[in-house]
Amino acid sequence: MARRVSLPAADDLFRPTTTDPDGERGDEHERGGATGKPLVAAVPDSSAPEAAAGNRGRRPSGRVRHDEKMTVYVTADELLDLEHARLALRRDHGIAVDRGRLVREALAIVLADLERHGGGSDLVKRLEA
Repeated sequence: MARRVSLPAADDLFRPTTTDPDGERGDEHERGGATGKPLVAAVPDSSAPEAAAGNRGRRPSGRVRHDEKMTVYVTADELLDLEHARLALRRDHGIAVDRGRLVREALAIVLADLERHGGGSDLVKRLEA
């Protein structure tokens, strides 16, 4: 007799990744599947650098399902630098992130700086050079 593999149900795979309007997380967010670890960080950490900088609500999306996609082409050196940064975060700070999250965090920081400083932002200075 063949053994049947136990797979998660569709409800487990496609559960909501945001909080309730009341600010409470549902039971499925607490449980996190068979491992007991939360599968999704639904609320971005308020101790992030952009939150501390007072950026009027602009936060990176963190670990949620993303509906939009954008392709960015980078050079081999830029990709290598991004990978070195990702590995340094993991090695030196114990922060394990994927390249997508690293780029979203960096984008949130740059956009907050542009919003705060306008023409004096680092982004404007680099693009004008």
